[in-house]
Amino acid sequence: MSNICYRDTIGDMARRAATKYGDKTAIIFRGLKLSFYELEREARRFANLMTSYGVKKGDRVAVYAYNSHYYPISMIGLAKIGAIQVPINYMLNAEEIAYVINHSGSRIFIVEDILYPIIAKDQDKFTTVEKWGFLPLGDSLVPEGFFNMIAEMEAMTYDEPQVEVSAEDIVQIPYTSGTESKPKGAMLSHRALMSQYHSCIFDGQYETDDVSLHALPLFHCAQLHCFLMPYLYIGATNVIMHKADPLEMIRLIEKYQITHMFAPPTVWIGILNHPEFKQHNHASLKKAAYGASIMPVEIIKQLSVTFRGLKLWNYYGQTEMGPVATILKPEDQLLKPGSAGKPVLNVETRLMDDDGKFVTVGTVGEIVHRSGHVMTGYLNDPEKTAEAFEFGWFHSGDLGRFDEDGYLYVVDRKKDMIKTGGENVASREVEEVLYQYPGIEEVAVIGLSDPKWIEIVAAVVVPKKGVTLSNKEIIAHCKEKLAGFKCPKKVVIADKLPKNPSGKILKRELKK
Repeated sequence: MSNICYRDTIGDMARRAATKYGDKTAIIFRGLKLSFYELEREARRFANLMTSYGVKKGDRVAVYAYNSHYYPISMIGLAKIGAIQVPINYMLNAEEIAYVINHSGSRIFIVEDILYPIIAKDQDKFTTVEKWGFLPLGDSLVPEGFFNMIAEMEAMTYDEPQVEVSAEDIVQIPYTSGTESKPKGAMLSHRALMSQYHSCIFDGQYETDDVSLHALPLFHCAQLHCFLMPYLYIGATNVIMHKADPLEMIRLIEKYQITHMFAPPTVWIGILNHPEFKQHNHASLKKAAYGASIMPVEIIKQLSVTFRGLKLWNYYGQTEMGPVATILKPEDQLLKPGSAGKPVLNVETRLMDDDGKFVTVGTVGEIVHRSGHVMTGYLNDPEKTAEAFEFGWFHSGDLGRFDEDGYLYVVDRKKDMIKTGGENVASREVEEVLYQYPGIEEVAVIGLSDPKWIEIVAAVVVPKKGVTLSNKEIIAHCKEKLAGFKCPKKVVIADKLPKNPSGKILKRELKK
C-alpha cells in the first residue's frame, strides 16, 4: 500500500499548500507572479523532466544558480521523486565547485546562464555529471551539450509523480561553508527539514498574511529553510530577489509592502547607512530576522528607532541543524544583548565538556543538540559523522554558556578561541566593545601568532564613511572596558571585511 495517506514530506507540503491557498500569490520574482497552484504544477513538471532524464530516488541533482522561483521549484520537484538537491555556492571557483559535484556524485548539473562562464572551460573536471542543464534567465544561447530547462519543463505534464518517499529519505545535501576546512555534505532528510519548519513557524511567529522578502542566497540553508520554505508552507507571499542589493531591498520593501525580512547584521548596517534609505517608506516592515553573527547593541537600538514597531529575532544554528537551533525573541533583544536566545520548539540544547559531561550554569562548554532537525550525517564521511555525534549529541563546534535564566550565549567557535599568554579570550566580547567606539562600521577580532604571547588579540576594523580612525585611540577605548590581556595588541584599518554569501565574516582570510 502507498504511504501517501500518512506521509509528511516536502513534496506533500507543497501540494497541501496548493490545495489550501490556490490562486493566492506564492512567489514574486522580477514581476512574475506564481500562485500556490502554479508553484505546485511547475514543481511537478520539473519532477517529470528529471524522471525523463533517468533521475531516480536517491539520485543527486546539483543546482548552480542565483535566486529565482526555480530554486523552490527544483527543491519541491526533486522531493516529489525522492531525489536530492545539491545547492552550489555561486561564490566558489570551478575547482571548488567540481569538488562538491564529484563528492556528492551529482548526475545532473543545472547551471544558470550568467554563471556558465565560470565552469565553461572546466567541464571535464566534473566527472560524475551525465547531463548538463541550462537555466536561461537572460537572453543567453543554450551551450552545446546542455538542455534548456525552461523550454523542456514546458513540454512536461502536470501529473504528480507516484514515488514512495519517506520522512527519513534525504532531500538535500548542502555543503558546509568551509570556513575552517574542506566543505562537508550535510545530509538533510524530509524529517529534519519539516521539523525545522515547524520550529521556525512557531518561534518566529510566521503568519499567512506576511509578505516576506528573500534577498540572501537560496543556496544557503538559512534563507531557504528558515524563511522561504516555511513561509510557503503556511501560505504567505514571498518576494525573491535575484541577488542581494541594499538599495533594491529598500525599494522593494516599499513597492510590495514587505512585512518580514531576513539579513545578517552586515546587511542591516549597509541598509541603515545607505544614502537613499530615508527617501523610501518602510512603515510596512514589522518583523526582521538576523543571523550569522550577533547584532551589535547599538545597531539594535538604531533599528528600533528607524523602524517604528519593528520586532527583531536572532536565529542561531548551522547547516547540520537545518539550520536553526535557538532564537532570541523580540522582547529579549535589549534585555539579553548578545544572546542567541533559547532552544526552539523541536530542539534540546546543552553544554558539554571534552569528556562528555554537562557543565554548570555560567560555565563555558561546547554547544550540543538533540533534535528532529539534525542531519542524518556527513556524506561519505563516517569518521566525521561519528565525531559529530559523540556521546549521543550533535556537537556544534561552538563554545557557549547559559545564564541563570536559560539564555544561551555563544562565546566563540571552538577552534577560534584566542589563547594569549595562557589566557582565553572570546573574540565576540572584544568585538562588542569595539562596536561601541564611534566611527567603526564593522569589526573582526582574530588571533595572530606571536613569539612572546603565542597568540595576540588583533582587530581588523572598517571605518564609517568619511571617518578617520586612530589605532592608539581604539586600543585606549578597549583598555577602559576590558582586562588588559583581552585588549587588541594590533589594530588594522581595512576598507572591507571578507565574507561568505550569507554575510559571515571569513576570519581565516584575515589571518593570511
